Amino acid sequence: MSKSLCYFCRFGLIVTGEAEREHLPKLFTSLMKTGLCSFKVIQFTGQRRPITSPSRKVKMVGRGDTIPSKDVTEIGLPARRYLQESDCNFVVLVDDLEHDWQKQAESVFARYREVFDKVLKSEHQRASIHFLANMLEAYYLADAHAMNQALGLIPPLVDYEGDVEMIRHPKGELKELYAGFNEIEDGGKILDFIDVEHILSQANRCAWLRTLFAWCLKVLARYADNQFLPLIDSLVGKYRLRDGIMSEVTRLQLENL
Repeated sequence: MSKSLCYFCRFGLIVTGEAEREHLPKLFTSLMKTGLCSFKVIQFTGQRRPITSPSRKVKMVGRGDTIPSKDVTEIGLPARRYLQESDCNFVVLVDDLEHDWQKQAESVFARYREVFDKVLKSEHQRASIHFLANMLEAYYLADAHAMNQALGLIPPLVDYEGDVEMIRHPKGELKELYAGFNEIEDGGKILDFIDVEHILSQANRCAWLRTLFAWCLKVLARYADNQFLPLIDSLVGKYRLRDGIMSEVTRLQLENL
């Protein structure tokens, strides 16, 4: 894949959750503040799970490959259209990796990856798949300050002790802490204050989220003008990308970029 110099990179998000459709770009505020990139939702689709029955596959028109037609129309084609708009456009599919499906993460990832690889062809490396574990709401619990600021909590909460990506039911935890928690309205308020640097400050936590930010920063490092590399490198340090844990499933995309 040839490199095009990009003074501004645009990340198009394909999301599978209602809260993500409304607010996910806010999660990347710290990256957008660099002035080097933007994030916006370009497609909403349902969650996908591993295909176990051959009868659920259909052939792509004019090709011998077999991938679900819904995957093509709702994931592959929107991604291709967005990438064709500019050499400086990139696609990130973000799905929730709920607890019951974590053991099948590789199979879920493979399904999404197959769509991008076959539909995007030579441009497939400009699109990646990442998971929020177990869901977006888990990360709120790693930044109690954001929750306190957004919801005016008294007494104030403290950060969850441990890796929030291991919480089985993050929404349930939130509702116990804040009765009536609404994932869209309240989630949007919390994301206005969320501090990803703080969330990723513990190197042994949040492997899935760290890998997502690692991919985005590697895109910027590869395509941005060299004058911006010190700025990008500073974020690499802040997010603990050199020494922090990453997902064994999605980190492979960093090597292929």
